Amino acid sequence: MSWRSVRNFLFSDLGILILLALARVIFHTLTNGQYGFHRDELALLDDAQYLDWGFVAYPPVMPFITRLAFEVFGASLVGMRFIVALGQGIVMVLVGLMARDLGGKRLAQILAALATAISPVSLYGGVMLSYFVFDYVWWVVIAFCVIRLLKTNDARWWLAIGAFIGIGMMTKYTMALLVLGLGVGVLLSPARHFLRTRWLWFGAVLSLIIFLPNLLWQAQHNFISLEFLSSIHERDIRWGRADSYLIGQLYESTNPFTIPLWIAGLYFYFFAREGKPFRPLGWLYVVSFIVLLVTRGRAYYLAPTYPMLFAAGAVVTERWLEAMKPARARVLRGVGVAMLVAGFALGVTLVVPIAPINSPAWQLADSVGDLFREMVGWEELVETVAGIYHNLPASDRARAGILAGNYGEKGAINLYGARYGLPKAISAGNTSWLRGYGNPPPEPAIVVGFRREDVLRFAVTCETAGRITNRYNVRNEETTYAPEIFVCRGTQIPWNELWKLMRTFQ
Repeated sequence: MSWRSVRNFLFSDLGILILLALARVIFHTLTNGQYGFHRDELALLDDAQYLDWGFVAYPPVMPFITRLAFEVFGASLVGMRFIVALGQGIVMVLVGLMARDLGGKRLAQILAALATAISPVSLYGGVMLSYFVFDYVWWVVIAFCVIRLLKTNDARWWLAIGAFIGIGMMTKYTMALLVLGLGVGVLLSPARHFLRTRWLWFGAVLSLIIFLPNLLWQAQHNFISLEFLSSIHERDIRWGRADSYLIGQLYESTNPFTIPLWIAGLYFYFFAREGKPFRPLGWLYVVSFIVLLVTRGRAYYLAPTYPMLFAAGAVVTERWLEAMKPARARVLRGVGVAMLVAGFALGVTLVVPIAPINSPAWQLADSVGDLFREMVGWEELVETVAGIYHNLPASDRARAGILAGNYGEKGAINLYGARYGLPKAISAGNTSWLRGYGNPPPEPAIVVGFRREDVLRFAVTCETAGRITNRYNVRNEETTYAPEIFVCRGTQIPWNELWKLMRTFQ
């Protein structure tokens, strides 16, 4: 390939999208090494050591991806997070291509990609491992495939749609919401003619085949994930996490500076003549919005629907600017660039781990959410537990175990504990409960993450052996909810009975 060919490609619409995506991946790679793993990442890292067709809190795809990343990069923050940054780079390219297929030129494609990139959930998706991250990617991939289906009228695209729905269901169960919304959209639009084609049904069968292993795992475990999801949903409502669903669409699912763009996207799908063939995507958004509103879902659950609105809104914006006088269009382009820059700055401040700990920028982000504070202090926690373990008499260490109250503590101890000679921690939370408490049971047990009144309900004797702290004096769940670490001996009831009572969903 000649240099001219390379240059022509790089300055093509697709080449520019790829360069923007590459710049984003590099940006996250350079900034993702701050602080430490988040508690949710530690849970995935721990589950990734026990690959299975299902887990209590999520289907198997993210633990599998996490295991692959761990085998390649080890316990590297930057390495482990590279895979999610790459996923968000792919999202940028796909959203730009969606704008192209909806009739957009270069400006629309770039605008759609950048508006998606500065969304808080997308920025979050480039920062840390989470089962939500690839769920977001699959929604965008499916929206891209649906647009290709509707643009080309080639029913074979249903195979790709079905395949990614199956993969999506193996990633996060909210993919069922996409299926419902897309189904309604097909029924309420001329796209219902696809119901008479074999490819739609082939795609449906393919999605079920891909999802079948997890479905069988759920059947073998009495559909425990349904119980988990019900419990977590009730907890979120009790804690008020669903109260901000509506307002959260303006600053959590999307960036405040991109609100006009996704509103224009809704206009495109429902009112613009050229948007009529693509109306199933508009219904997909509306149905998802209403279902989550009625069922009291959290604001960010709707975030994967906005990239397809950005793509459409960018097309509307581009055509609007083309219809203006050049001088006025230049001014409005400048305003648009300023809004994107401001949105990027805001998003980076609140989501990307750049600010020094306890700096004003850190404190601003900490006042909005707990993302950063839950990345601090895990290695110090393990060091403290290790000191307690090695201070036990040799006879006690032979049978001593570590009981963790939540998946973050368990994941941290199991990730870093080997370097200190620690035994694997056990926990009664989520899938860890299914793995049991070991044989023989721990005696004594180093108990971390439990309040004193809780441990005294099941242990015969307990003594405080240490406290959870961190060198930055950051107040997070570990240092405030249950900071004492205990050495406990004996149980008031046999371990097999105690374990049944200790099961928790987190």
